[in-house]
Amino acid sequence: MRDVLIIPFNHEKSIVVASDNSGGIGLKEMDAVQVPYETVAYYSFRVAAMECMSAGARPFSVILQNFCGDGAWPALIAGINKGLEELSLNDAQVNGSTESNFPLLQSAVGMTVLGKKENDSLINPLHFSKQMKIAVIGAPLVGHEVVEREVEVAPLALFQRICSLKDVITLPVGSKGILYELNQLFSNRKFCAAEIQTSLDIHKSSGPSTCLVAVYPPEMQIEIKSMTGRYLHEIHLV
Repeated sequence: MRDVLIIPFNHEKSIVVASDNSGGIGLKEMDAVQVPYETVAYYSFRVAAMECMSAGARPFSVILQNFCGDGAWPALIAGINKGLEELSLNDAQVNGSTESNFPLLQSAVGMTVLGKKENDSLINPLHFSKQMKIAVIGAPLVGHEVVEREVEVAPLALFQRICSLKDVITLPVGSKGILYELNQLFSNRKFCAAEIQTSLDIHKSSGPSTCLVAVYPPEMQIEIKSMTGRYLHEIHLV
């Protein structure tokens, strides 16, 4: 099951709604992770945008819910714009609201991304077969690791390229980890940890979707390896 809403708009298109939120991450004294607000917004946008695009949609609008105070707004917008630029979505509209009546002790941000997709590209339930290739692109990172090990985070532009490939299914990995997301992908198969061989921790949180699961036919193996390089971590089933 994907973390999106798919709402039919007309006979040709549907609207895809994806969202993310973060709390205790920012520049307030009591925040658990101290990072600039541009970084907070960039990674929150990243999660919602990846969910939207993984479902086959092209984002056209971003809505920001800001609980960090009026002063944080410009930096939050800058973080969103950074993500939009990486995806070449220069025509996307950005709007939102700030809670300015009551200051919070910790930072909090909500993000909603709206996208459009063709109705003929609706995703059918995926059936597992032994011929499928499965890989994780990027590494599961959370908290301070996201900044300290940024070179291991799957780039947005790379994710966009992978999503554009025919016959490749993607699913961003969130806070519940790789194994959980794998078990959301297939309608006819559930995995246990003992069945999976990979260099990554399949239980670890991937925070702001620092990695993704990709499923593809074996004939695309060379192309996927060439495209993803050091970000590729193959999954083998035993």
